[in-house]
Amino acid sequence: MIDIAGIVQQALGKETVAGGVRLVSGGDINDAYLVTLADGQKVFLKVNTPGNAAFFSAEQEGLAAIRKTNAIGVPQVIATGVFTGDGSAAGRFTGDEPAAGRPKDCSFLIMDYLEAGPRKSDFWERFGRQLAAMHRAQTDEWTPGGKYGFTQNNFIGAGKQNNSICDSWIDFFREYRLERQFKLAGLYFDSYGRKAMLSLLDHLEEYLVEPEYPSLLHGDLWGGNFVTGPDGGAWLIDPAVYVGHAEADLAMTELFGGFAPAFYGSYKEVSPLLPGYADRRELYNLYHLLNHLNLFGEGYYGEVMRIIRRFGKAGSDPC
Repeated sequence: MIDIAGIVQQALGKETVAGGVRLVSGGDINDAYLVTLADGQKVFLKVNTPGNAAFFSAEQEGLAAIRKTNAIGVPQVIATGVFTGDGSAAGRFTGDEPAAGRPKDCSFLIMDYLEAGPRKSDFWERFGRQLAAMHRAQTDEWTPGGKYGFTQNNFIGAGKQNNSICDSWIDFFREYRLERQFKLAGLYFDSYGRKAMLSLLDHLEEYLVEPEYPSLLHGDLWGGNFVTGPDGGAWLIDPAVYVGHAEADLAMTELFGGFAPAFYGSYKEVSPLLPGYADRRELYNLYHLLNHLNLFGEGYYGEVMRIIRRFGKAGSDPC
């Protein structure tokens, strides 16, 4: 049994309304609750184990970074930390209580609950312009001097994401995106697959381009990571932020079915795409497919190999 009221009291110094707790969707990683407080405020509570506190601190930093671009809405984080169950810290717990009756230690994140307003008729056009504006915002606060990476490492889903600062976008994407995921997925590849992937990494400059300017990226921008906000427009959630090439964000929007055509049209009006984007899109999404291969298994292997075969140079394919 979960003592949500105790968590909220310690974290916020507020009381919950009796019956004002509802389990809601929180993704694959966390448990999540809509909590109504005695003063009528509604908050969104995510909970996890103490060892996963870094997920929440990274999410807090990512949302704060996006907010600073003044381009698109994100929820406000109210509190985050670790709960020890003895009143010494704020937090949450999940699962059964220990035999002694004291709640399990846990990590937590509390943020504003976004009440969806009526979706605006220009929702997708506005979303495209807002994302383009976010991508055009200054990034010196996180990576001074036009460099790539972020102030801290974070996560892509449940996977760790290295955001070490790098002068070159192509070098950054090679070392801290493709190469790391390929090493994690090594057991999936036969001799041809390994040679083709290594060839791709060696020749990445033949396919990718350095951006005109660095952009703050959401980092995991698929259809499940935006919601309709109180203003009827798109608000971003669950970021995996870093500074990179804007094309990488746009590519992710197309990986699992894509957004409405109006989104892409309005984005391109603000930030026209360079020739060859359709090919580069495949390589940017290879990162996410490799991550899914590592997290969820061989169901993603076929699509990973399709891209590697296309761009890798390793002689004849035995398949």
